[in-house]
Amino acid sequence: MSDGAATGSNSFRHPNALVESDAIGAGTRIWAFAHVLPGAVIGADCNICDHTFVENDVRIGDRVTVKCGVQLWDGITIEDDVFIGPNATFTNDIFPRSKQYPAAFLRTLIKRGASIGANATILPNLTIGESAMIGAGAVVTRNVPPNAILAGNPARIVGYTSAPISPEHIPVRTGSAQPSVTATSVAGVTLHRLPMVDDIRGLLSFGESGKHLPFDVKRYFLVYGVSSKEIRGEHAHKTLHQFLLCVHGKCHVLADDGTHREEFVLDDPTLAVHLPPMTWGVQYKYSPDAVLLVFASGHYDPADYVRDYTDFVALRSSLP
Repeated sequence: MSDGAATGSNSFRHPNALVESDAIGAGTRIWAFAHVLPGAVIGADCNICDHTFVENDVRIGDRVTVKCGVQLWDGITIEDDVFIGPNATFTNDIFPRSKQYPAAFLRTLIKRGASIGANATILPNLTIGESAMIGAGAVVTRNVPPNAILAGNPARIVGYTSAPISPEHIPVRTGSAQPSVTATSVAGVTLHRLPMVDDIRGLLSFGESGKHLPFDVKRYFLVYGVSSKEIRGEHAHKTLHQFLLCVHGKCHVLADDGTHREEFVLDDPTLAVHLPPMTWGVQYKYSPDAVLLVFASGHYDPADYVRDYTDFVALRSSLP
């Protein structure tokens, strides 16, 4: 992201634009009736469209597009390669009153590669994660994870970018007792069909550690009572293996190796997904009755977590 040191001599400023800042990067174009205050910093190769306003304490990275009718208020930082659609609205005061000002305005961070649709509203003190996609008219009230797709008011996660759900990964109960393991597009992640016995007394499914479960189990935990609007996970583990199955209801599991990501629907207690170490995992779209059972290869260790997606990608790329 540019630190705004450029003088702007190689930028374009429309004659009807009011540009008071000298910190405009080379190749940036600022169009008619835009107003950029003196303290603003705008990087290189940006496109700042008609009728935009950029306040003093605003930092804009390189190759950012800001479409018509957008106001960027003090406290907003926009990283490289962000798209902001027409009339998107930002805020920096959670309790505004006329002529009453907070000691400091709340910060908003739009991370690299994110897109914000037309007429979306972004509440203050939030982070929009890398490559996230905010739908037109969405009202964003919470932090947005990397690569998430949001829509609605209030905005909810409806999917993840570049995360297909393959038809063969949607379970169909066949009554077969034969287990199976299917490779996925995400490095090391496998989808498991556990053995199932069906007779007049009912259904029974089982798994044995080291056989159906690909590691020795040291711990398990249950996730349940999750509102469908909530998401879980949003982290990777350095050394821990996890084996997830939804024993009741259904939920979606996203797996990401930093290059490829894929989404799985767990809606059958015979279907499970194995997340090896250094896999970014997210669970969301829980049904109201969902109970997610997770087997783990080790005891709880907070030092084993990687909770920032940027850090995860960097660590993953450094692996041999």
